[in-house]
Amino acid sequence: MSAFASERPTPRIADPPCNCLSLRQATRRVTQLYDQAFAPIGLRATQYSLLNQIERLAPIALNPLAEAMVMDRATLGHNIRPLVARGLVRMAVGRDRRSREVSATAAGRDALALGRPLWRHAQAIFEGGIGPRDAAALRSLLHRVAATAFEAR
Repeated sequence: MSAFASERPTPRIADPPCNCLSLRQATRRVTQLYDQAFAPIGLRATQYSLLNQIERLAPIALNPLAEAMVMDRATLGHNIRPLVARGLVRMAVGRDRRSREVSATAAGRDALALGRPLWRHAQAIFEGGIGPRDAAALRSLLHRVAATAFEAR
């Protein structure tokens, strides 16, 4: 049994016709796996993903980062604060002096390096559960979903 596998039986998950519920259930299940993986470095999956995007895009203003993360600006600010408090992210005045830009600090880059093998392990567990081909197809489909601007009228 994997170090991240649950010891208790998984309850039968209903197959609801609701796209939102199905996505949220899947997201919670996968987030649990990645949260367990990143626990040794004291980060949650959401924090590791955000830190990784900040490092990849830095320096980046908060509004474009929120857009890249498919988050509203307030939620992004809420998620960045703990990373700033831990010294993993630096926030500075932006180019137009009204905006703020973020970048990873040396400690943030160290956390990413420590997290990389943990991330790879979680990826392997996920792909072992649904298969590498289905995992790739799922990522492709989810990228399409995230890139679609849905509007409820």
